[in-house]
Amino acid sequence: MAFQSVWFFTGLPVDIIKILEKDLIENFDSGMKDSLLHGDKINKDKRNSKNTWIPTDHWIAGWLWHYVQKANRTNFLYDLTHIECESIQYAQYGVGDYYNWHNDAGLINHHKPNLSNVATDSILDDRYLKEKTIENNEFVRKISFSLQLSDPDDYEGGNIQLLDESNKNYIAPRQKGSLIIFDSRTQHRVCKVTKGIRKSIVGWVVGPRWK
Repeated sequence: MAFQSVWFFTGLPVDIIKILEKDLIENFDSGMKDSLLHGDKINKDKRNSKNTWIPTDHWIAGWLWHYVQKANRTNFLYDLTHIECESIQYAQYGVGDYYNWHNDAGLINHHKPNLSNVATDSILDDRYLKEKTIENNEFVRKISFSLQLSDPDDYEGGNIQLLDESNKNYIAPRQKGSLIIFDSRTQHRVCKVTKGIRKSIVGWVVGPRWK
């Protein structure tokens, strides 16, 4: 039996988190912009927060990949290839910010084959070849992760809330340095922050389309 989500109390030393936060402030804070939804759209009724992007050649990405691989070996057993777009998201939720219920990998985001009136047995049909190329090379989100950077006393509200397959919700740990890893099809949200600022690093791991 696999679990929908797993989390690690990583034991990442506070001093290391401080070094990471200093690096993020000095090199990435200036790039903070309004967060976009999957598909590069702004919809503040759905999501209101700020974020910027960190390339996966940053040392924290390798550290996160270690835990993703560990969770996958012991729980998910998915066919994974890499972190989406070779980048991870540094997010900040201030007072009044939130991300309403959503999932990271609904079918709406997958390519929809269009093979009507196409001779699928013909290797000379350009549309057929194009569709097969997309089919064989499409990657989809399979695992999502979120690393907690803020101390739980730094803010109020802002819980990560997930919905299980029985429609019961549960809250992810708030401990600084904790890492939650979950199936990207899971419904979840970030509750509204009522005080302070919640900081996190999130990302999505992709693999070949489900078959």
